[in-house]
Amino acid sequence: MKETFAVVAALLAIVGNLPYLIDIVKGRVKPHPYTWLVWTIVSFIIFFGQVAKGAGIGALPTAASEIFTIIIFIFSLKYGFKGITKTDTIFLVVALLGIIPWILTKDPTLSVIFAVSIDLIAFIPTLGKTWRYPKTETPILYSMNVLRHILALFSLQAYNIATTLHSIAMIIVNSIMTVMIVFKKTKRRI
Repeated sequence: MKETFAVVAALLAIVGNLPYLIDIVKGRVKPHPYTWLVWTIVSFIIFFGQVAKGAGIGALPTAASEIFTIIIFIFSLKYGFKGITKTDTIFLVVALLGIIPWILTKDPTLSVIFAVSIDLIAFIPTLGKTWRYPKTETPILYSMNVLRHILALFSLQAYNIATTLHSIAMIIVNSIMTVMIVFKKTKRRI
């Protein structure tokens, strides 16, 4: 049963990310390159932390998502949001500095805690951009991420901080992002 949850969660990563990639190329979505750069690094750390702490097949959705995170980061360099602020740069630097404790500790649990913290900090420029320019995002990716992370939790072989923290945090922040996009777009139409 855990394998089924893992495969479905990995498929949701594909279902959520493919339309997002298409929307990037068509200019309907403008991903924030700083956020996606940090997410590329963080997802890599989280994947290996999950594997090291026994997630088993439950790490498959993280791996599937990481492939798309790398691709979206590359696309964001050409098609992404260009209105980078000084505050965005500060959050990028803080997020990247957060990698130092992970390198020093080499502990999978601490690595995931630091990575999730970095992940949440990296989300701030995208949240700010989306609040100001809701048309630069689409809710499908973020709503699929909520479902994917819920299923990923059910697919884990072991339950501990290293295997669960990322999904719990992502369920919360992706839910906020989805509601914000839908609310702000609906509000603008009124």
